[in-house]
Amino acid sequence: MTITVDQVRELRERTGAGVLDAKKALESASGDMDQAIRLLREKGMAAAAKKASREAKDGVVLSYLHGSPARLGVLVELNCETDFVARTPQFQQLAQNLAMQIAAANPQFIREEDVPEAELERERSIARAQMAEQKKPPEVLEKIVEGKLGKYLEQTVLLRQPYIRDESVKVGDLVTGAIAELGENIVVRRFARFELGEGV
Repeated sequence: MTITVDQVRELRERTGAGVLDAKKALESASGDMDQAIRLLREKGMAAAAKKASREAKDGVVLSYLHGSPARLGVLVELNCETDFVARTPQFQQLAQNLAMQIAAANPQFIREEDVPEAELERERSIARAQMAEQKKPPEVLEKIVEGKLGKYLEQTVLLRQPYIRDESVKVGDLVTGAIAELGENIVVRRFARFELGEGV
């Protein structure tokens, strides 16, 4: 099957992959765009896993203000391995996208392992209380509780949230894609979100 330039361009726009990677993925997927995206994500995750142990202490602290006058602001620290990558437009854009995600979706934690066990148990208790009237076997109820916990984590954990510009993509996949494209470990180190009047 012949892969067209337009197919390669579309795949690159949707994934940020390089020309050769996009062409190879489309050839492997016999031109199926969704399958090619899956192949690139799997390849990116494998590459990211290899880089995860490398130290990332360069990067940027980026600010994002929403509205005029600004009523909402975000600071995010995004780390990589070298200042060379930190200065690339792709890395800067990722930091900007993450700041906008934090502004819009208000996560409480960066990754799942950051959520305190007490918080997880509290959410499980709430879910069990909601299901108390249901006459279902205990193993079915536990599956429902874990499903509700998964939804809670998708709302509160940044890397598990659906990306605001494309809900078929998780924020974690966005970071993984950048790791594969830029060839360095990338870590969301910390963030702060300020909303006018919050907590008053």
